[in-house]
Amino acid sequence: MTEDRFMTDLLSKPEPGSGLHESSTRRRVATATIVGSALEWYDFYLYASMAALVFGGLFFPKTDGSAGTLAAFATFAVGFLARPIGGLLFGHLGDRIGRRNVLMMTFVLMGAATGLIGLLPTYETIGVLAPIALVVLRVLQGLGSGAEYSSAAVVAYEHASSDRRGRQGAWPALGLNVGLLLSSLTVGALTSVSEEFVRSGGWRIPFIASFALVGVGIWVRRRIPESPAFEQGAEKPSKAQIPLVTLLKRDWRGLLVVMGIALGYNALSYIFKTFSLAYLSEFQGVAANVGAFGIALASAAAIVMAPVFGWASDRFGSRRVVLAGGVASALFAFPFFVLLDTRDTTAIWLCLVIATGVLAPAMFAPQGAFLSKQFPASVRVSGVGVGREFGGAISGGLAPMLALAIVGASESHATWGVSLILIASAALVVLAALLDRTKRHAER
Repeated sequence: MTEDRFMTDLLSKPEPGSGLHESSTRRRVATATIVGSALEWYDFYLYASMAALVFGGLFFPKTDGSAGTLAAFATFAVGFLARPIGGLLFGHLGDRIGRRNVLMMTFVLMGAATGLIGLLPTYETIGVLAPIALVVLRVLQGLGSGAEYSSAAVVAYEHASSDRRGRQGAWPALGLNVGLLLSSLTVGALTSVSEEFVRSGGWRIPFIASFALVGVGIWVRRRIPESPAFEQGAEKPSKAQIPLVTLLKRDWRGLLVVMGIALGYNALSYIFKTFSLAYLSEFQGVAANVGAFGIALASAAAIVMAPVFGWASDRFGSRRVVLAGGVASALFAFPFFVLLDTRDTTAIWLCLVIATGVLAPAMFAPQGAFLSKQFPASVRVSGVGVGREFGGAISGGLAPMLALAIVGASESHATWGVSLILIASAALVVLAALLDRTKRHAER
């Protein structure tokens, strides 16, 4: 029932003159949100995968493999540090000039930066200018990504009826996993040719392709209507002149809840799907395409599960679904590495499907509704964007790098320290969900 109803909403066409304007609008919002988010997160995860697999040797001095990979992960973290600035800037604009306009801006910024990465000379060609240019473009990626989810989630939430906010709020999560699937299949296909092909220039192909994807995204997002909540609020003289100030004065509790969810979820998610690639390649000697295709399988599973968890949010409440995902992730912290350490392809794929295909969507799909309802419409994009990106900057960028450093510092490459990070991150998700005290905005 859940998936059928979701796909019916997404694909069905109203009969002429039937008066189903609401269904038509919902389809356009769904398409623009899912496709736009997919293309945006394709760019973001493509960088994460290449940072784990090849950027260390291409853009940094020739040191040992793990040190170069650690340096590449540092540039990945830089993108996360830029995301709060994007969340702050574009969140403010989203509450002032409209959600739709911001979705267009962030897409162009992200896509152009990604395409330019594919044109960069390597360290061997231009020396220290190579990593500097990579960091600059990574910062631009972070700025665009910093407002993508919050704007898309708020648009989906504000176009939803009260009984469908969980399902529609899950659309950005569905788009994210479509993007992850596309990037994983791309990386898997490239590494299947040969790792030498990837290192010698094959890695550039998917980055340069982003220039073409920008055109697709612009066409799709031009069709998205502005949210009714913003249009109604724009006409009121009481609209917040500086959304961030109002946010900090009146809705700081909701901001803390969002930051807590983001801190825990991003650490879990990026260890599951980014650190795992480097761990398998650097410390277990597993071929790069095994991990890449495992993430592709996991993202395919997440595409199926995101609508299911969105429906569950409407049925049981978004907070309960987030809580269940957090508890299950804590329980999986040690089995995660038990399966990876087998070096068996089937076990690795099963591990990644459970972690990234089921547990991550259980926490992420409900966030569209759960985070949006923490704030009134006048500061909603700012609240979700600032809280989520400040939390994500701390954990999402640093957690894979910290995990890599912990394993690399151990002579036996022990992973129990990383499992403890996973447990602590899951506990933070659970605690933040339990502290939800902002039900007064659920219907606004």
